[in-house]
Amino acid sequence: MTMTLSETEASALSAAKIVDARGAACPGPLLEAKKAMGGVPIGEVLELWSSDSQTKNDVAAWAGKVGHGFLGSAPAQGYERVFIRREK
Repeated sequence: MTMTLSETEASALSAAKIVDARGAACPGPLLEAKKAMGGVPIGEVLELWSSDSQTKNDVAAWAGKVGHGFLGSAPAQGYERVFIRREK
């Protein structure tokens, strides 16, 4: 189950890294997030931009499986902002 963040909640999150995967079809955005996570310090947030509606579900499942924190997603202009906290 994914959580939708309000504009205020999303704005309060400070991303250490933003990955723009808009236009990439599944599983592209998830692969981009996996690749980028190594460059995010533990405890910091990765923000993934995706126009694929399935991405937030895929990322939530992946984060839970590997031990990162899925913080939720927020709608933007034609895409979703997905937030993941690096836990390890």
